[in-house]
Amino acid sequence: MTNPYAPPRAAVKDVIDPQATAVPADRGTRLGATILDGVIFGGMVYLPLIVVSFMAGALRAGQGPGSLGSFVAVGGLFTIVGFVVWCWLTIRYVLENGQTIAKRMFRIKVVRSDGTAISLGRIFWMRNMLNTLISMIPFYAFVDALFIFSESRQTLHDKLADTIVVKA
Repeated sequence: MTNPYAPPRAAVKDVIDPQATAVPADRGTRLGATILDGVIFGGMVYLPLIVVSFMAGALRAGQGPGSLGSFVAVGGLFTIVGFVVWCWLTIRYVLENGQTIAKRMFRIKVVRSDGTAISLGRIFWMRNMLNTLISMIPFYAFVDALFIFSESRQTLHDKLADTIVVKA
């Protein structure tokens, strides 16, 4: 016979908190990934333009301005192709696992602060565009970077976007 005055009983499933299992990425790893992302972008987008500029200068000094326009057009084409390839790789990796090219190489990723996957829109608008606009304020980038030394290891742009960077 059941006691009508007994407290209710229920079967409770143990739920794993995704944030409890996520290990925050090291500060040095995040810095290395940021630097490498800049180098990769520069190599894919700006390097072709710089190389073509130097070659165009050499062509102009040696032969005159005859085919200079076609040379610059080829450099611009390589720059556009590099940018498109960089965008394609970055969008692909962000959609797959919340990673940039360098974050993938360093085995770290961006997730929401509750541990769930992050959307491309949140990374683009909240982490990148909003942060770029706020970066016009003097010393913001310096203060943003200093927040990495907090206990949560979240920079200001992480806090604005409600994200954390964890080991993948």
